[in-house]
Amino acid sequence: MAKFLIVEARFYGHLNDMLIAGAQGAFEAAGHSVEVITVPGALEVPGAIALAAESGRYDGFVGVGVVIRGETYHFEIVAGESARGIMALTMDGIAVGNGILTVENEAQAVLRADPKQANKGAGAAEAAMALLALQERFA
Repeated sequence: MAKFLIVEARFYGHLNDMLIAGAQGAFEAAGHSVEVITVPGALEVPGAIALAAESGRYDGFVGVGVVIRGETYHFEIVAGESARGIMALTMDGIAVGNGILTVENEAQAVLRADPKQANKGAGAAEAAMALLALQERFA
């Protein structure tokens, strides 16, 4: 049994709740334990995962959150930099699933977040579990 941490960017709570439910369900179905912590936004997710990884208390991680395009360039920065930060962590050998949705509108976010629809939270958990399995294989 592995221990996973979900790091949630709590900006759109109702959407995050669905992402978290999907991720938790996937981890629990696989027999793993999971905890959830909250950070202010998507840009803080990679930093929080890095800090938690240094603690050695977790085997893998999932970042969840929702970034909805607005009228300014801020969307591109948040979407790109949060993804870049998560990718950097995975390149350093940390098992991280990226469940940060980057969408045009709330309807797209609901479709992707809802465990009864696209269930991207579960997909991120499955990615983290797959990376952990690869870590163990190549250790």
